[in-house]
Amino acid sequence: MKLMKKNFLITGRPGIGKTTCVKRIIDEISSKGFKVGGIISLEERVGGKRIGFKLIDVLTGEEGWLARTDLTYGPRVGRYRVCIQDLERIGVGGISRAISSAELIVIDEIGPMELYSTSFKESVVKAFNSSKPVVATIHIRAKSGPFGRNILGREDSEIFILTFQNREIIPKIISRKILKLLDTIDTS
Repeated sequence: MKLMKKNFLITGRPGIGKTTCVKRIIDEISSKGFKVGGIISLEERVGGKRIGFKLIDVLTGEEGWLARTDLTYGPRVGRYRVCIQDLERIGVGGISRAISSAELIVIDEIGPMELYSTSFKESVVKAFNSSKPVVATIHIRAKSGPFGRNILGREDSEIFILTFQNREIIPKIISRKILKLLDTIDTS
């Protein structure tokens, strides 16, 4: 028996629009009356210069820092330091809340910064193992590590590589698949 694909992974080069794709999916699924939870990661800029990345809990709107250039503690990734405390409070908390009370779980993103937290990795696995559909972005560099390979190699996952040519249609394709899983598509 063929395993149903319920986890949708979006990857592609940095800046291609993975987060924008996820936000469009959230808007589409929410507009149909479904509860969406999880986390979104956004660049934070001051004076046109990127200073870090914020994490936002989709259900509560709570925000925290994933990483910043001006932190003096935490694991270093490039010129940023990862704020493990916020990652676990907002990231792990947001994913856990989505598992328990949302109909769609969003994880933006699974990347080198996030993988410094064992709790984050455990919450990702719990989400993927849940009965609920998951939309996640995975950073190109995370794909080559053991955790990324395991997530990408799951039989219940479908992978989408975002490009300039397909980035307008991919959110619609994934949204249709999710709505079908949630039994809302009119097949007439």
